[in-house]
Amino acid sequence: MMKLAGKYRMTLIGIALGAIGGYLYYYFVGCASGTCAITSNPVNSTLYGTFVGGFLFNMFDTKESKKQ
Repeated sequence: MMKLAGKYRMTLIGIALGAIGGYLYYYFVGCASGTCAITSNPVNSTLYGTFVGGFLFNMFDTKESKKQ
């Protein structure tokens, strides 16, 4: 388990930061009318932030860590 976590460390960091950022975006910006698909619900906003953070931080993984 620790070997897997070490291999995908940057992706896991991105997932965690993305989830926090997605929820904070919902909390502070959100959608006043409730008609926005992503920001009107905290679950949707958090999941969206999770995916975006994971994909973004996955770009910073080096090829050496992906080979192992």
